[in-house]
Amino acid sequence: MSKPILLLVDGSSYLYRAYHALPDLRGPEGQPTGALHGMVAMMKKLREQIGAAHAACVFDAKGPTFRDEWYPEYKAQRAPMPEPLREQIEPIHEVVRLLGWPILEVPGIEADDAIGTLAAFGERAGYQVVISTGDKDMAQLVTQDVTLINTMSNEALDAAGVAAKYGVPPERIVDYLTLTGDTVDNVPGVEKVGPKTAAKWIAEYGSLDGVIASADKVKGVAGENLRKALDWLPMGRRLVTIKSDCDLAGHVAGWPALEALQLKAVDEPGLIGFYTRNGFKTWLKELSGEVPAPAKSKAAAAAATSDEAAAPAVAALPLERHYETLLSWEQLDAWLAKIDAAPLTALDTETDSLDGMVARIVGISFAVEPGKAAYIPLRHSGPDAPEQLPLDEVLLRMKPWLEDASKRKLGQNIKYDCHVFLNHGIAVAGYAHDTMLQSYVLEAHKTHGLGALGERHLGRAGIAYEDLCGKGVHQIPFAQVDVARAAEYSGEDSEMCVQLHELLLPRIEEDAGLNFVYQQIELPTSHTLARIERNGVLIDAARLQAQSHELAQRLVAIEQQAYEIAGQPFNMGSPKQIGEILFNKLGLPVVKKTATGAPSTDEEVLDKLAQDYPLPAKILEYRGLAKLKSTYTDKLPLMVNPVTGRVHTTYAQAVAVTGRLASNDPNLQNIPIRTAEGRKVREAFIAPPGHHLVSADYSQIELRIMAHISEDPGLLRAFQEGQDVHRATASEVFGVGLDEVTSEQRRYAKTINFGLIYGMGAFGLAQSLGIETKAAKDYIDRYFTRFAGVKAYMDRTREEAKAKGYVETVFGRRLWLPEINSGNGPRRSGAERQAINAPMQGTAADLIKLAMVAVQQALDAQGLSTRIIMQVHDELVFEVPDAELAWVKAEVPKLMAGVAQLQVPLLAEVGVGPNWDEAH
Repeated sequence: MSKPILLLVDGSSYLYRAYHALPDLRGPEGQPTGALHGMVAMMKKLREQIGAAHAACVFDAKGPTFRDEWYPEYKAQRAPMPEPLREQIEPIHEVVRLLGWPILEVPGIEADDAIGTLAAFGERAGYQVVISTGDKDMAQLVTQDVTLINTMSNEALDAAGVAAKYGVPPERIVDYLTLTGDTVDNVPGVEKVGPKTAAKWIAEYGSLDGVIASADKVKGVAGENLRKALDWLPMGRRLVTIKSDCDLAGHVAGWPALEALQLKAVDEPGLIGFYTRNGFKTWLKELSGEVPAPAKSKAAAAAATSDEAAAPAVAALPLERHYETLLSWEQLDAWLAKIDAAPLTALDTETDSLDGMVARIVGISFAVEPGKAAYIPLRHSGPDAPEQLPLDEVLLRMKPWLEDASKRKLGQNIKYDCHVFLNHGIAVAGYAHDTMLQSYVLEAHKTHGLGALGERHLGRAGIAYEDLCGKGVHQIPFAQVDVARAAEYSGEDSEMCVQLHELLLPRIEEDAGLNFVYQQIELPTSHTLARIERNGVLIDAARLQAQSHELAQRLVAIEQQAYEIAGQPFNMGSPKQIGEILFNKLGLPVVKKTATGAPSTDEEVLDKLAQDYPLPAKILEYRGLAKLKSTYTDKLPLMVNPVTGRVHTTYAQAVAVTGRLASNDPNLQNIPIRTAEGRKVREAFIAPPGHHLVSADYSQIELRIMAHISEDPGLLRAFQEGQDVHRATASEVFGVGLDEVTSEQRRYAKTINFGLIYGMGAFGLAQSLGIETKAAKDYIDRYFTRFAGVKAYMDRTREEAKAKGYVETVFGRRLWLPEINSGNGPRRSGAERQAINAPMQGTAADLIKLAMVAVQQALDAQGLSTRIIMQVHDELVFEVPDAELAWVKAEVPKLMAGVAQLQVPLLAEVGVGPNWDEAH
């Protein structure tokens, strides 16, 4: 007969984890609900999945505990609870009770000690005890009848699991923690002794007492540190030991008995009121019977909507996994038949390089359902590698399926895999979904790697690449990985991709804006970017090398000028030496200090000092030219692909929270254009014979978007009538006619226009214009009087951002602002400035993506040879055969202006030249 289960939940651990795992979700009244979401999801799932007879959700009580008396510095470095989380504590307690859970708080002891005491009693009383926690300290409680489950990582630990994870058995966890210390609780251990050393010592000497007794035998720095800590270790052990004999009388009715901890029936009327107050719509529908309760299978994930799916994943019933390694034609043919018949197949490549332009396939995996996958090893060369199917013949057999657009495919970062297959002569068609982009559309402010997604949404991170191949100089190529391990790794990637897709896509599809951003912007952009990256750009390497030589001479000259001003030589690249010269020798004023208290010499400081002193100006000039030389003129010629003869950047699509693209290796978006030297670098981006470069750039795009979303009559009129918007603004702010606006007034108006877009206040405007703060405030006040719609937009946006935790672009992209309700004033102010700018910058990013897709489609439809070769901020750069130049100049601006209908006209301006600088 199986034992009854006592389920103990570490509520204090999980409410923090739920709070930090989620965006700043808000209820109907603007109240924070993120931690509530997480706790409700976890408590519901735990009750569904673990048939417990008795249970308790245990929280830390307010006030000090006995450990504070032992050691006043205990938890002294822990930051105070964030206010939005503090506001959710009482609602969390309320909903946990409504869900039928007994709650336990015992003053004077920690939740760990209450759990330890209940676990020990439950074990003696014949229960199987299950502790749900993410706290490693709890591993010391594990016995034959006490197990741990981590509800957020889908991890279960019995005694063998503890030993495998920590390298010591449960009865030695206290010894282990005493040696390593606990930074969260401010409990020191032995300095520079980490988990591996602690486990090694305990294995060698048997226990902490054995380590202490043998301290004189331990060599090296670690031994010295151990001997220094000997007097402390008894107190450290006392602090990390969980008590299992606390008196719970008065807190658990009838103690020592567990009848008071019986799970109660769910209070449905109470939950209906609670869910209504907090905006938990799906759970409300579930209670009312409008939607079925989630099943205990993969259907639960597929059916989840924003209430549950926003919450961290909770431990599911273990998923049976079967990954098949395909070493015969019969196996391959069977799987090809399976994927040919499947409505959607996840596809993943394992390669020999992270550079998509040169990567070659080592193996391929695919999956059509969670838990099952296949891996084809193709170029494994390790010592135990089995005989594998020939790469070229496998690809030839797979090519019809890969290039069939009707065979829908799924991937994680599909752009990379498209490049990899193209390297083998296969143009994959039918890529319908990308889990990286799904995550990016839902939660742009978080990370989107497959491991992070699995941990966040599925409670399983999967095997890390470093675990498979190692790190740094010891890392081995994937081709040398054991085939069985490679199959497990790659197969897991594919089937996790399927599982994530089933979870994430329904959340996107339930919101029209998010669905548009995903289906009509991000997915088509991914395909277009792959082509742009593939096209590459031609550079004049000889011209760049000549520029490098010129820059080197300029740097030497500037260096000598700086030495003369300073009165001595110094290292122009050393912030310490620069600080000594500027502040100690020359006595320049200290503008700000670094975290260590030293005078700062960052760019902002030097920029301010350069207004009055010559040496900071020389240092800034030197830094700018040195960066230009090292980043571009020296490096670009070395980055020419030997096969194509071109430079190929990589556009990171899922990085910036605003939706903007990032260019890497090389970064083509940060070439400075305000200096003559920077513009010279652009001269080296050239068109081949018989071609020209064409630059098509949106004009004043963010101001036009500001006019559209603020609906300010003055701004709308200026753009609709084709006026110079800065002149029109100056006319309003300074109260003069359009023809009477001076160049100085227009400059002021331009600074105000762009400053307000970026949330600039009076102080920032004063600095930009070089005027008094009061005068800047007067200008802003006058601006808002004349353009009241802009002021209303800003006020409205701040309030909406605080209520929802995000703002949106015109097309529905969500731009999350995790710090918008922060208790830290500067962070909150920064988030408020972002809230104003993000809808404009995000909408501009959406527009340029729509434009590149529309233009590429038109080029394909016309059968033209013109190629998009770069995307830089609001600009597209084309390589155009001379015969197609007239079409491109006439049609591209129309296509770019026509991708959206705003309340003001979009305008794209075109330039043509033999190189990028002349075309820009």
